[in-house]
Order: sequence, then structure tokens, then C-alpha cells
Amino acid sequence: MEPSDLKTNENLQEAGTSSKTPGSLLNKPVSRRDVLKMAGIGGLGLLLGGGAAGALFKGTKAFTRKESVLNAGRTNEKVHPFYGKHQSGIITPSQNFLCFASFDLTVASINEVRELFQKWTLAAANMTQGSMLGDSAANTSLNLPPADTGEAAGLIPSRTTITFGAGPSFFDSRFGLASKRPAAFPDLPKFRGDALQPQWCGGDIGVQVCADDLQVAFHAVRNLARIARGSAVLRWTQEGFQRTGAAEPANGTPRNLMGFKDGTGNPDVNDAKLMDEVVWAQAGDGAAWMAGGSYMVARRIRMRLEVWDRSTLDDQQRTFGRYRDSGAPLGGQDEFDPLDLNAKDAAGQPALPVTSHSRLAHMDGNTKLLRRAYSYSSGLDAKTGQLDAGLFFICFQRNVSKQFIAMQQILAASDKLNEYISHVGSAGFACFPGAAEGGYIGDTLF
Repeated sequence: MEPSDLKTNENLQEAGTSSKTPGSLLNKPVSRRDVLKMAGIGGLGLLLGGGAAGALFKGTKAFTRKESVLNAGRTNEKVHPFYGKHQSGIITPSQNFLCFASFDLTVASINEVRELFQKWTLAAANMTQGSMLGDSAANTSLNLPPADTGEAAGLIPSRTTITFGAGPSFFDSRFGLASKRPAAFPDLPKFRGDALQPQWCGGDIGVQVCADDLQVAFHAVRNLARIARGSAVLRWTQEGFQRTGAAEPANGTPRNLMGFKDGTGNPDVNDAKLMDEVVWAQAGDGAAWMAGGSYMVARRIRMRLEVWDRSTLDDQQRTFGRYRDSGAPLGGQDEFDPLDLNAKDAAGQPALPVTSHSRLAHMDGNTKLLRRAYSYSSGLDAKTGQLDAGLFFICFQRNVSKQFIAMQQILAASDKLNEYISHVGSAGFACFPGAAEGGYIGDTLF
């Protein structure tokens, strides 16, 4: 549950009210199901009611937190609010699927960038609540392209979150924002062993869409890309997955494609003080506009699964430093047992091998980041005939230099897991603070 939901739940009986939003006149909201019903019953009358040109957001309503909870009650499903102090999709419990998109801007002025973010905010606020884009006329006119692409019509919101961030190139000379680039957000260096491919790197803007339904997530990315035409173009995209809630009702730690639990050592997202220390940028960090935001690092990690599958179980466990079945650290009993760096095995050697992934990632025990990783499978590599599959690693932190870069430098130098993986993609994004109702994503920067 998002922290902003706690306050909302106290007011479940109160009626939601619309809020002022930028760049649009808002009327009565229309759900995906409403559009389908009106197209079948009252479509003719709606068509006669007015043209749909320029009506992408006409009649679209940005939901308040109260309305989000009320809608969730009607669908018997959790709906994450879009507006709030922090963006959803960071400490939000991971959904089943990911659609990640990196965009490059094609506009020349900061005003055009601002306008794009205003449009994206309105669209994201509605898609996360399960509402179609545009009013009924904009989606039923036979003479115009529909305002919404329609593949999510009739589908529930599926816990959708949409998280926006700006890449290092966003702060170059084009928009006059170089002086506002946070010191905690440097370019990522090339680490030892990197095999980066340009088609999986960089971008002016990163958008992370997570949902419990892949079609719903794809719908969000597709519509954001369509709204951006003339302002931004897709640079690269990546879909990801993990086991679904239906497959594992207990909601345990997901396993990666190597069969090991991934994310056991994550900090407790319910500890607000710890999140302020580890994840959320603070006003005193040097970039006041980022307060309440977080820095994302995304890495596309190709796994050499054919080689891994020929390795012994003992070698696999010593590589990770954990038992495959339980996820417990070697020498321990429970998945969440603390790492004992001094424990010895029967031969008097460290129970946790000195080159094991978990031991090296532990570092001094004080350097933490929040992992939010998804597996990916992109078919066969035409050059090798092997699976193009692995981990789309995402992490959030307060300071990229002190957290991810410091940790990855150690892992790149000595991690036994490097025998079986290759980092082929890399990108960093400064994820904005959450938008207040009536505002838009990035307004603290602009």
C-alpha cells in the first residue's frame, strides 16, 4: 500500500471531487466499459453531439485520491493513486508485468517539453485509474481516429503505475536545464565486463509502466508514445515479467530465470525513515526540485542460460551465496537470515564464498538500494541461436554515486556471477517527485 493510501482510507465514505488540471477542460469521466456501452446504444446521438477533433483529453478527468479508493471498491481491486508526494511504481509492491520505454525529445523549447508533460500527466492519471482517454465523441466518431487505442477497453486497472524520469541528456544545453542537474545523478561509467549495445542504452526520458496485465501495460506505453508524436520518439522499449499472484498466492520473493530468489535483501518499504535514507531524494541533497523523487538505474542483463544449465547445483549456490530452494544464505536456515560473513563451512572455508554475489552486494552492510527487477525473454539471438533472455534490473536510490555505482564497481570486479551474465543495456533517470492534484509531473523542475 502506498503511504498516501493510508490517509485516504480514513475517508472512504466521502464523495470524490474533481480537481483542477492543466491544459484541459474536464467534464464527466468516462470508463472503458462506458465507451463500449455508449457505442452500442447511444453512439448515433453522441456522434451528432459534436466533432472529436482535438478532443484527446476533452471529457477526461484526473481522479482524486478519494475517487481512486472508491473506484477500487467498485472493482474489488487495488487502484494506485497517480497524484501524491511520491510517484507510484517505486515503493509500490511489484506488479506482474513491466513495459519500459525510453524516449528522445524532438522539440527545441522548454515550453514544448512542459506541454508534453502536462499531456502525459493527464493521460497517466486516467490510465492508472482504468479510464479511457478522451470523451465518448472522441472515441466513437467514424470520421476520426479514436482518442484511445482501445485494446484496454473493458479491462480493470490491474494495479497500473506509470513512473516518469529524466535522463542525463535531458540536462544538456537544449533546454537551459544544465545548472539544475543533481550532483547525485552522474553519468553511469562503463563498468568492467560491460558489453553495452547502443540500442539498449540512454534516453532523454524514461517511463516505467507496471501492471498485473501485460496488455494494460502495453496500452499505456502505446498511448503515451502516440500523445508524444511531434514532441518525442521512442528510443527503445523492454517488456518484463515475474510469476503472477495466481501462480504464487503467498506472494513470496520472485525467482529470476536462473531459479534463485531475487530481491531478498531489499530494505523495508514500510519503514518511512529508512526510505528517506535509502530511496527518496531530500531537499538538502543539492537539488531542491528533486525532493520526494528518486534516482533510477536500469540495466539489461543477458543471462547465459545454456551455460548456467550445465553447472552443478553446488556451483550455482556458491555463485549466489544462497540455497536455491529456500533462498537462505549459505550456512543459514531462513531466506531472511542476516548474512554471516564470518561463518565457516566444514572445511574451514568461508560459508559465503568471497566471490559470491550476495556477499559482494552486501558490501559494508550500510550501502542499500531498492531493487525492482523483472525477467525478460526476447526470443532467440539470431547470431548465436541461444535464448536472448535475462534480467531487466531496475533499482532506486537517493544517490547514484554512493549507492549503485559503488556497489556495481565491486560486483564488476569480482562477482562469480559475471561468468554467466553480460550487461548489454544501461540507463539512468532522475524520477521526479509526485505531482500534486492540479499540477503535473516535472513541475518542480520547470
